[in-house]
Amino acid sequence: MQGYLAVISFCLLVILVIIRISQLKKLGIKAFKFGQMDKKDFILPPFVIIYFFILIKSALFEPFLGNLLFDNEILQWIGNLLSLIGILLFIWALISFKNSFRVGIDEDKPGELITGGVFSISRNPIYLAFIFVLTGIFLAVSDWILLIYVFAAICMLHRQILLEENSLKKIYGQKYIEYCKKVRRYF
Repeated sequence: MQGYLAVISFCLLVILVIIRISQLKKLGIKAFKFGQMDKKDFILPPFVIIYFFILIKSALFEPFLGNLLFDNEILQWIGNLLSLIGILLFIWALISFKNSFRVGIDEDKPGELITGGVFSISRNPIYLAFIFVLTGIFLAVSDWILLIYVFAAICMLHRQILLEENSLKKIYGQKYIEYCKKVRRYF
């Protein structure tokens, strides 16, 4: 059951992103700016597709390379709870973001700087939500290759955060710098 919940968590996260992009598109906002400023972004789609394949195989059939790191039902439930917290954090961030949500960096039409809601607690709640969900999935499924993915994802997300911070400093200037002094990067 925990494996099914892990797969559902990942699918729900992807579906929420697609729904939000579609909603913004109906408002005339191009929210998908992925890969336009940094061509290295194109490593992400194969990364996600391979991750999804490994997750499905490990969660529903057998461990990807034959071995689980542990088989502990309590950790599996903790993992699913962590994924749920990540999804709820993601939804809160989407609500707080209003129409400023983008996938990728948008220096042309970035929207307003959002500092309220969950963004008054963390400057990067969406990325934090991704980390919660991916860590939760690992705990629920416990395939060691998913642990490698968690670490790789954390590195990729941190890199993206640094790129976005540089861009936000250019776009919003002192207002963003003051915001950074009040609110932590993660939590």
